[in-house]
Amino acid sequence: MLYRFIRTWILFFPLWLCGQNMLPPIYNYRLLEYKGASKNWDVSVNDDGELFVANNKGLLYFNGEQWTLNKLPNNTIIRSVESIGDRVYTGSYEEFGYWVKNAIGQLEYTSLTHLIQEHTFTSEEFWEIFPSKDNKVLFRSFSAIYSYDGNGIEVVDPPNFVSDFIEFDDKLIVASGPLGLFELKGEELVPLPDQDLLMGKTITDMVVFKGSLMIGTKLSGCYLFDGKNLRPWSAKINEELKQHQLNKISLLGGDRLGFGTIKNGMYLHDSFTGDYQILNRESGLQNNTVLSILLYNDQLWLGLDNGIARVKLNNPISYYTDHTGVLGMVYDIASYKGKLYLGSNTGVFYFEGNELKFVNGSQGHVWDLVELEGDLLCGHNTGTYKVEEDGFRPLGSITGGYQTIKVPGQNAMYVQGTYNGLSRFIKKSDGDWEITKINGFDFPVKHLCFETPTTLWAAHPYKGFYRIHFDGTEYNEVDRVQQFDYDGGPSEYNVKIYNIKNHIVLNSEGNWYWYNPIADQIVPFGEFKDYEDKELLFVDEEHYWFVDGEDKKAIIYTDLKKDSLMITDLPLRERLAPDSQKVIKVNDSLSFITLSDGFARINPSKLEGQSQQLSLPVPKIIVLRDQKSVYPIDQEQLEIPYRHSQSITIDVASPKYIAPQYYFELKGPKEYSELVESGFIHFQNLPYGDYTFKVSTAGGDNQLSESNMFRFSILPPWYLSTFSLVLYGLLTVLAVFLVRRYNRRKLGRKQRELEQQMEKEQQERLAHLEKEELAKEIRLKQNELASTTLNIAKKNEMMLEIKNMLLVNKDKFSNSQRYRSFIKKLDSSIEDTEDWKRFEVNFKELHEDFFERLLKAYPSLTPKDLKLCAYLKMNLSTKEIAPLMAISVRGVEIHRYRLRKKLEIDSSENLSNFLITF
Repeated sequence: MLYRFIRTWILFFPLWLCGQNMLPPIYNYRLLEYKGASKNWDVSVNDDGELFVANNKGLLYFNGEQWTLNKLPNNTIIRSVESIGDRVYTGSYEEFGYWVKNAIGQLEYTSLTHLIQEHTFTSEEFWEIFPSKDNKVLFRSFSAIYSYDGNGIEVVDPPNFVSDFIEFDDKLIVASGPLGLFELKGEELVPLPDQDLLMGKTITDMVVFKGSLMIGTKLSGCYLFDGKNLRPWSAKINEELKQHQLNKISLLGGDRLGFGTIKNGMYLHDSFTGDYQILNRESGLQNNTVLSILLYNDQLWLGLDNGIARVKLNNPISYYTDHTGVLGMVYDIASYKGKLYLGSNTGVFYFEGNELKFVNGSQGHVWDLVELEGDLLCGHNTGTYKVEEDGFRPLGSITGGYQTIKVPGQNAMYVQGTYNGLSRFIKKSDGDWEITKINGFDFPVKHLCFETPTTLWAAHPYKGFYRIHFDGTEYNEVDRVQQFDYDGGPSEYNVKIYNIKNHIVLNSEGNWYWYNPIADQIVPFGEFKDYEDKELLFVDEEHYWFVDGEDKKAIIYTDLKKDSLMITDLPLRERLAPDSQKVIKVNDSLSFITLSDGFARINPSKLEGQSQQLSLPVPKIIVLRDQKSVYPIDQEQLEIPYRHSQSITIDVASPKYIAPQYYFELKGPKEYSELVESGFIHFQNLPYGDYTFKVSTAGGDNQLSESNMFRFSILPPWYLSTFSLVLYGLLTVLAVFLVRRYNRRKLGRKQRELEQQMEKEQQERLAHLEKEELAKEIRLKQNELASTTLNIAKKNEMMLEIKNMLLVNKDKFSNSQRYRSFIKKLDSSIEDTEDWKRFEVNFKELHEDFFERLLKAYPSLTPKDLKLCAYLKMNLSTKEIAPLMAISVRGVEIHRYRLRKKLEIDSSENLSNFLITF
């Protein structure tokens, strides 16, 4: 749905009016908001609509979104200001010059007083700056006029006091204190004709109005001078101006004039009708002393003795506010017999001329004011009353009267919802009202709506809604009550019921439903799907008035087909009363809206016309701010360091448009598009990259102005900068090289390890083979040794047996010599050293260092002991050893015993085991 956003960001303060005096909305800027001093001596705007204010603390600058205070180097009071081209001229104490914006929109000051030659200040303050037609800038103090042509300054030092000056009929007219008007010719002041009426009077301001010079004086009102004749101004407002001390005059366009006074604020005067309105403290201004006035695009800027005000002239919405609190919250409005009646929580009021009066006896809460059959009836907390000029007449005893509606098809018959059910109203032929309670329904009824002449919908404030059926046309008793209770249906709390084009429509907690008579069910209402969380204030044949949710409270005026009109006037939004606001349509061009402390009058046709005629200005992009710096927008491409880019604010403004909305688009690595109400557009945690920012002023019909744009870049973080990427590349190459080198070394080390392992395994295999060979050889040698030993033993055993046989048969030998020789040979054969040597060689091959270790350990061993040790190591038994040593078994045992002693072996230890393990 397209909306016309008609916005006037204004704050309307309570005012006291002496009648139905409808005033335009006022917005007050307070000291805490503009951060200056109280007094504001002069105001000016540039071509862009930016405001400059001469303030006691310095120069105030307002770009439509933000106030900035700029102080002079000497911190003096600025008395005058004038924007000319791209310069803002200001005048102060013994000082004047101009301000120019720098690259980031800040004002920088340049003094012009150094151009003054051969002139000395005499405690002068410059109260007025005037651009003359010959492209000079004139600065006025009370004692002199200074003319600046861009290069030098000329000083006109007249003998008389200078209180004001103006160009009129191509002449520079100077007001000289109480002496009247003069024309400045060169450096001389030439008196103008017919100045007697101004003698002794203090001239405060002058304007050119309808070909004449209007002269305002401090306490004597205004005069008109046509160049030859001077006459008092005959308007009735002149007496007011004399009384309240006129200070400033401003042209407001057409026949209108504005007069700022010292004592009673601002007068808005229509010279054609002679009527005027007063804007003062009682009607919303912060202060009654107007020090300066400026009109720009129907915006009236007022510099006050305390604060700054802005008044929206020609506003389609005007307001009435009860400053005293007597009126209270307005619930209904009715126009009756040429008078406007107000029903509030305190009673019934009406306007008589310009005076608000109270209807006697009406005190209490008023719910409804409605004209029925030529009578004005009031639904009141205590009952229903007929409002008359001379009082408040009760019509019945039934308490409470919420809403009264006509019964379809019946003449002068109405039904009213009350605190205790339904009442029937019938206007009798004698003019009296017959009021009776409708039996069969006893619940409070706040909203009523007829579906058919015999079917009535009623809403309870807290318990839902009912479909009530009547039997016949008497309407004195309810025939049947139908309720709808199922999941997914409307909530029971605060249901509102409407008959819209013969459809029963319900609103519950912001959701819309309608009654489907075919299915006999309550179902969602798709036609109002775009108006969720909105309340319907009023509906006629063509248009609907919706009010937005509690946050925005904007009023939408729409026909549901074409584009719609959204009214977001701030005083209207702030003063709407939730669940109690009401629209009363007077005619096609006038409607009233009830407010919490008065009412508003709206002209929808004028509002729509202004929206269509309004030209949307292109917004200005002022600066971009990151977390550390401020960047001007005149660069082709802004570059923002990543470490400062977590929070970025872009300042935009559209000073020509009153509190505009903005539609922006951000395109880049992250994209946004949104409609915003503030000129400070924030972005958080944008990724790095190139961005394009576009912004437009948003207006009615969802219209957008031409866009303003600029580009900026968020630089990559240091770890993703070009240098870092190059470094990363080099480090990557180095890493690859190191990895390759490491892998090669690792591969070489692995290869060497494998070679060593293979070599080790080869050596182990060789060693194993060698060991096996050695073991085989040892086994062979052992076998050989064992065989040799066995052979020796058998030989010796045989020799011993032969010897023993010879010894037994000694007597059989005849030759003893031969016997002895034979025995000797046997003994020699038994003790053959060659056998022992062969044994010893074989034994040493198996037990290489056995004898050496044994002798080293036991040096007292004899060769015979060593021989016994060798046999014992071979694990030979005593019986086997005896033939080897050619001794008896008993001799071997004796030898073993002796050997045990030499080896110092205990008898419990086995001698053979000891030698085997030695």
